Amino acid sequence: MNLRTRTWLARAAACLLVAAAGAASAADYPSKAITLIVPFPAGGTTDSIARIVGAKLTERLHTQVVIDNRTGAGGNIGAVLLAHAAGDGYTLMMAPPGPLTINFNLYKDLQFDPRKFVPISMVANMPNVLVVGPSVKATSLAELIADAKANPGKLTFASQGNGTTSHLTGIYFASKVGINIAHVPYKGSAPALNDLIAGRIDMMFDNITTTLPFHNAKKANILAVATKKRIPSAPNVPTMAEAGLPGFESGTWVALVAPEGTPPEIAARLSKEVAEIIKLPEVTSKFAGFGADPVGGTPAQTGALLHEESMRWKSVIDAAHVTIE
Repeated sequence: MNLRTRTWLARAAACLLVAAAGAASAADYPSKAITLIVPFPAGGTTDSIARIVGAKLTERLHTQVVIDNRTGAGGNIGAVLLAHAAGDGYTLMMAPPGPLTINFNLYKDLQFDPRKFVPISMVANMPNVLVVGPSVKATSLAELIADAKANPGKLTFASQGNGTTSHLTGIYFASKVGINIAHVPYKGSAPALNDLIAGRIDMMFDNITTTLPFHNAKKANILAVATKKRIPSAPNVPTMAEAGLPGFESGTWVALVAPEGTPPEIAARLSKEVAEIIKLPEVTSKFAGFGADPVGGTPAQTGALLHEESMRWKSVIDAAHVTIE
């Protein structure tokens, strides 16, 4: 037996040992608590969905799923934590588009590569809406645009943070209608909406989940939804097209991912659990209560969708020449 053959056999044996170890760990999984990173503050949409799904995973896996809110830098801080975690299935992250499909195209220097994360499942979709606070007198999209054009640079728009869908949607909106509005980034929806209803910020693109309660309480006013059709939970709110801006659509979603190296058996197990959880009547009812649609999907389907989303937001970022240090 020559040296090349012995080397090949050694490598093959090593691969078999790794595969066997992965299979064994998957069979025993889980045997301890699971940390679920949420890269945005408590109280926001992603956090709410993570807590609903995490509670059900705790019941079904017979182990505690602990929510760990790691906020800042448009979700990057939580994503870095995930990137440095062991790929053993005991650290997961539930995140919106920012750290998974946007920031890679936006920031010049990241300490993680989202393409290396192991996709598990899409969890929910939420349409975005244009909401204004009490500081804005406009009661329609047309009036808001006219006000912005008459007072360039005066109106402010909040976002969940630099590089989030609310940030990029605001930029896309401003460029599409030809207005100048000032961006004010926050660390999540909750603090941004607090300032919006207090009159310190004028407008925001955010998902229906977090904005609808304020709209219903008349503390804020949703001028339009960025979907093709009206939303059942807000039937009197026009679409952007109906309000005078055809072709303008924007939404967000939440996905579950794991660190690089997570065994495919564990990813598949978690994906199956999530698919079953989001079909439960009590879960779909809670999702519907804040305008979220359950999605699901295999790891392969989730990976394909994340790639498509990355390409879509890259085109928006490139067209607007947006970069963040």
